[in-house]
Amino acid sequence: MLIDQIKTDMTRALKAGESLRVLTLRMLLSEINYEQIRVQREITDADVVGVVAREIKKRREAIESYKAAARTEQADSERVEMEILQEYSPKMMSEAEVKTEVQKVISGLGGEEKKNFGQVMRVVAPVFKGRAEGAVVAAAVKELVGDHNAP
Repeated sequence: MLIDQIKTDMTRALKAGESLRVLTLRMLLSEINYEQIRVQREITDADVVGVVAREIKKRREAIESYKAAARTEQADSERVEMEILQEYSPKMMSEAEVKTEVQKVISGLGGEEKKNFGQVMRVVAPVFKGRAEGAVVAAAVKELVGDHNAP
């Protein structure tokens, strides 16, 4: 299981004296424990991947905020944490891969349904959960559907 890998890596980082990695993995394990309490069941790898994705998103937003405030040292620290977290995230699909998959899904939809951004997003969003960023998926759908209702 993924949680076991994280615990093993944290122990290895402790022995190697990698303080930032240890802090990041401790934080991740803490968030995983909170998630387990929230769902009130045994945590699965899918749950862990969801927690990792949420933490990566937090780091990405923090990096943008720190850059806007010209605080490059903090942004660099957040970037390193994000890179550590990405080791436990499945490989994300590229924009080209997302476009190809979205096109396949759209071609399988009915007449009017394939012309509405919202309806297409309802169908494709679950397909890409954990495999691609929502913004990338939305941009691909917007481009392929060409709907003016899109955000």
